[in-house]
Amino acid sequence: MAYDLYYWPGVPGRGEFVRLALEAAAIPYRDVGCDDGFAAILGDLETPRDDPPFAPPYLCADGRTIAQTANILLFLADRHPVLAPADERYWLHQCQLTIMDMVLQAHDAHHPVGGHLYYEDQKVEARRAAQSFRDERIPKFLLAHRGDWLAGARWSYADLSLFHLVEGLNHAFPLRMGSVARDCPKLLALHQAVAALPELADYLASTRRQPFGNGIFRHYPELDAA
Repeated sequence: MAYDLYYWPGVPGRGEFVRLALEAAAIPYRDVGCDDGFAAILGDLETPRDDPPFAPPYLCADGRTIAQTANILLFLADRHPVLAPADERYWLHQCQLTIMDMVLQAHDAHHPVGGHLYYEDQKVEARRAAQSFRDERIPKFLLAHRGDWLAGARWSYADLSLFHLVEGLNHAFPLRMGSVARDCPKLLALHQAVAALPELADYLASTRRQPFGNGIFRHYPELDAA
């Protein structure tokens, strides 16, 4: 089964959570945005559908369109059990939804007024939002993880997503992440374990992996502090 993944090229974004699952499970897919560019995404979004996506990321398979990151990953787990044990699937979906909540808050730390404005147009508000995110939200979310893998004796798609969340926070808030690291050793151990997975080695070392930059996780030195 081959899938078409639609997400904006040039940034990891929410599409990266899906890419990591597809890559780790060795599921064939085509990354349409990276292969064909923005125009291919925009053109496809105009295609009439009975199940239209609101926005990327979305996955096309068997004439179906599956949108929303957590929903895509649940769909893939139903078809590819290697991504999640069947008896833990709803727990992992719950974890994934929580991760996506944190992703939104990470974005809103630098764009608290709205995505339609440039960062430079909301710097004052961003300083206040980022301080709250650093002081309250990062510890609350990261310290919630107390185990090894999130479910069972091996990785699941939610572990891969948690890895990417930590990667993004390390990029955007390196000072703050350095200060909270001592309080969440199990989370950092999970992050390192995912980074060392042989199933991901080729992808993580490849140019297919999109770099952080002008996306959800952005590093503005003035928004970071220990």
